[in-house]
Amino acid sequence: MPDQVDAVVVGAGVVGIAIARELAHAGREVILLDRESHFGSCISSRNSEVIHAGIYYPPGSSKAALCVEGKRLLYEYCQAKGVPYRRLGKLIFAATQAQMPVLEGLKAKGEAAGVDDLCLLEPKAVQALEPRLTCSAALHSPSTGIIDSHALMLSMLGEAEAMGAIFVPNTHVERISGQANKWNVWIKGEDQAVVSTSVLINAAGLGAQRLASAIEGLESDYVPPLRLARGAYFAYDGQVPFSHLIYPVPEPGGLGLHLTLDMAGQGRFGPDVQWIDEISYDVDVCKKTTFLTAARAIWPDIDPDRLHPAYAGIRPKISGPNEPTGDFIISSEREHGQRGLVNLFGIESPGLTASLAIARLVLGKLQ
Repeated sequence: MPDQVDAVVVGAGVVGIAIARELAHAGREVILLDRESHFGSCISSRNSEVIHAGIYYPPGSSKAALCVEGKRLLYEYCQAKGVPYRRLGKLIFAATQAQMPVLEGLKAKGEAAGVDDLCLLEPKAVQALEPRLTCSAALHSPSTGIIDSHALMLSMLGEAEAMGAIFVPNTHVERISGQANKWNVWIKGEDQAVVSTSVLINAAGLGAQRLASAIEGLESDYVPPLRLARGAYFAYDGQVPFSHLIYPVPEPGGLGLHLTLDMAGQGRFGPDVQWIDEISYDVDVCKKTTFLTAARAIWPDIDPDRLHPAYAGIRPKISGPNEPTGDFIISSEREHGQRGLVNLFGIESPGLTASLAIARLVLGKLQ
């Protein structure tokens, strides 16, 4: 590993990899660091792998703008690079007429963000698309899709490495000090290494706050609190009679227990929302009753014996329960006064969808 480079990116999830690729494209010498032994081991490998349309986020928010732009860039990238994806479309259904205002609000919110293909469907139109779904109405989002997130990360990392970027796993950043427009990144290991760089990108996900707190000279006011929200998934062992992603109306902290499909066509329900104090990916088998109730709202005839715990992911939220949903925070010198430093906090969903757009934004903040 060189002792001096143009840029250091900490965090090799989908967003960190996208940023490293963007910097390498711009001609910068890049090192990409991660604590884990493999890229994308945490948030990026424990989600629904959905390409979101941009429906749920407040107009004018970074989440709304970056999701809509990221979706366009992501589909273009997948098409050009051969990354597996499917534009399945999504139905957000109202179980009762009382939920209709929620669907109407989501449609208005999405359109304000630039999503121009949303359509409210009556029950007959819904059943024409999904004969097994019974509801009062549904919002159809044809541009929602799914992606092989591992293949996406592998493709982007391969591109970055082909342009000279270096991925270094199993690295723990101990502290970061600034000196004469340079950042010294102290890496803990058998032999302590120090890498000097003019650009430092904190894309450490669940570790972003810890890393930011290790940056000498960065005031604590610019480091938001980390709130951990675990989401469990239950998988269905067998075919599901749906070809779209099926979502209920959203709930506080998440999008509701929904049905998604993976690239092999297997169905899974989730995620739920459980606020936790420490990182743990355990899935409580006792949650099956709750998941089964939610699954039956979508598919009344589901075979309960085929539903089983699958995995869990953790959202790195910056707002807690009963608080307004936090936006992405992507702060640079303009905000915190530290030259060459960009911190990313609260990069939860739609972070996968927005990854390429976030990378472009980060590059722009450095120019």
